[in-house]
Amino acid sequence: MSRIDNTKIQDLLQAQRVQNPAVQPAKTGSSDFEGLLQDQLKVSGHAKTRLESRNIELDKSAWDRVVSGVDRAAAKGAKESLVMVDDVALVVSVKNRTVITAVDKGNLKDQVFTNIDSAVIV
Repeated sequence: MSRIDNTKIQDLLQAQRVQNPAVQPAKTGSSDFEGLLQDQLKVSGHAKTRLESRNIELDKSAWDRVVSGVDRAAAKGAKESLVMVDDVALVVSVKNRTVITAVDKGNLKDQVFTNIDSAVIV
């Protein structure tokens, strides 16, 4: 199982900007998984910062579950969804297929999630 190394996100972003300056989403993990995740789900700059600062690392199977949750939310017509995977909460723009922010269990206490219309537990 391949782990996503959040310390490499900045390097991956820089490489992506060089290849295509108009595209800004984060890519994470191993090379095969990077392309797969890129096609299915983007990570905003804010979410990337939150993942790094909170030391949140999701492995490939966790990201697969997130993508599955986003797909399920989209099928129900959701626009902004809270996706819970293990001890991590991700707010995702379903329409744009972009992770907006991430919160781990240690920071969930007293958190209020606004501007969401659905929640998916995967």
